Amino acid sequence: MVVKLKDVAELAGVSVTTVSRVINNYGSLSERTIKKVHEAMRKLNYQPNALARAMQGKPSKFIGLIFPNITNPFYAELINSLEYKLFKKGYKTIIASSAQNEEIEHDYLGMLMANQVDGIISGSHNLGIREYQQLSSPIVSFDRYLADNVPIVAADSYHGGQLSAQYVVKKGARHVAVMIDEDTSVSPTLNRVQGAIDYLSQKHITYTPLDRKHTNFDEVFPGEYDGVIATNDLQALMIRNVGVKHGKKINEDFVVTGYDGTKVILATEPSLPTVIQPIGAIADELIKTLMAKIKDPQAEVQPQQLKVTFHYPEM
Repeated sequence: MVVKLKDVAELAGVSVTTVSRVINNYGSLSERTIKKVHEAMRKLNYQPNALARAMQGKPSKFIGLIFPNITNPFYAELINSLEYKLFKKGYKTIIASSAQNEEIEHDYLGMLMANQVDGIISGSHNLGIREYQQLSSPIVSFDRYLADNVPIVAADSYHGGQLSAQYVVKKGARHVAVMIDEDTSVSPTLNRVQGAIDYLSQKHITYTPLDRKHTNFDEVFPGEYDGVIATNDLQALMIRNVGVKHGKKINEDFVVTGYDGTKVILATEPSLPTVIQPIGAIADELIKTLMAKIKDPQAEVQPQQLKVTFHYPEM
């Protein structure tokens, strides 16, 4: 049997209009009334029809999240933070992993638009700019340039790259490998590499850019390198393990820095020097920016660049 709005109203002991106002977060209602309606909805397993509401010109209360890999600790933690914070604002999320595949991302975008989501937060970068320009829902990007009209929320990647370079130089590295994640999109993450290279150049330290997709870690490391600036924590740990196999003393004669500094990495591998991205602040800024675009799709929103810090293992 399909549960209807009136069934919820009867169980909660309120009018159908009141139930509708609770669902749509409309008007002034007491916390007691809101709680009664939500309890009735849970007991009856009632789910508002988001598509029907959208066709009536009402918000669907769904936000789409598109990220390249939800198994990566950084993306997993960011998505978890976004989902929790959006739920507190009355939104549910549809999470899509693009798996770094253009076809998958294209299909997910179509699905999100068909479900009339109120907005999209995307951290993926498989599709061309034109496809994102054609979308009607408000979009906010994390760390990727998608289109001129799509605001970008990002942490200070340039400073992050400098912090990594400062650490390896401080530890005595003189021949540094700078890992590069080749990316055909225009991405703020490229600033990480620039920050590291600029600092190494200023200190007259020899460095070699290496494309991670074409570098066999077991064959290249440690080799001639006494320092490595990795693109993320997982990559840093893999490279560090190669150094251990070759008898290197980690953080002494073979220095490897990571990037992201998630809670799980800091808890399980506290000896890894890494740049910490402020995940909670990133989630807040993404949501704040998206809410501003939902309120006024034509508004020119300039997100705040967020600060990064560095985890020193000896501290």
